Amino acid sequence: MPTRATEAGRFKVTRLVLILSAVCVALWLAWFSYQQYAEKNFPSRYVGITANDNPSPYPLPSRERIKVRGDLQVNMLLMRLVVGPLQVNCFILADEKTREAVVIDPGDDAADILKMIKDKDLKVKYIVNTHGHFDHIGANKAVKEATGAEILIHEADAPVMAHAAQQSTFFGMRPVSSPLADRFVKHGDVIAVGEIALKVVHTPGHSPGGICLLEQGVAFTGDTLFAGSIGRTDLPPGGDLKTLLRAIKDNLLTLPDDTKVFPGHGPASTIGDERKENPFLNDQSGF
Repeated sequence: MPTRATEAGRFKVTRLVLILSAVCVALWLAWFSYQQYAEKNFPSRYVGITANDNPSPYPLPSRERIKVRGDLQVNMLLMRLVVGPLQVNCFILADEKTREAVVIDPGDDAADILKMIKDKDLKVKYIVNTHGHFDHIGANKAVKEATGAEILIHEADAPVMAHAAQQSTFFGMRPVSSPLADRFVKHGDVIAVGEIALKVVHTPGHSPGGICLLEQGVAFTGDTLFAGSIGRTDLPPGGDLKTLLRAIKDNLLTLPDDTKVFPGHGPASTIGDERKENPFLNDQSGF
């Protein structure tokens, strides 16, 4: 029979866990509130991808199509859906001619994603997870079953994805899971759909196997780089600020200034804007 001291100890541990969980959720919500505030009050700061060389507003209304032309050698269809309680940017990128497509970070709301795919008559070849956190992989199973697409992720984040249910319940949300990846990608790999070629760059620091996907003039940065911010580095396993900053500087800040940045949350930006104004990356950052 447990003693009063034992019961008191268990109570203290339980209370500490609840307090830490509440703090984590509050910090996460505060970050998203900041993104929404910045997006609303500083619209000129966030530029979108160009359509026939004319600026296109961002964030896009869900289900809006962007036709990417101009300085790009291939015609792409780019669609964004904001999904799940943590407002993840799920991108669908397709070759306009062949209709082959890749779905990047289907975090939730599978029905909406599949409706978009059906409405645009797309053939999804790949589901690419920029990392394995629960809010980015929640619709993997449904999209895979409906399309037959392969799930791709960096090998270092496979264990992260495997523990997605624990992550989601820790944040007070329903358990989330995903099938195992069909194939692992590594730094330098190219994911091809039609004439689109997405180059994989490994950008650890937010998570061990975080990746970004680069096309001509476009970077899908997951939770590595945001408009005016960078990914959290306090989440286990593998979060590390110095590692993340080095990955960004080596792999993203080397891109041309007019490269469009499409992050995993929040509004779009450009590499040039982040180089100048991001408080973690500019000359005044101290890093």
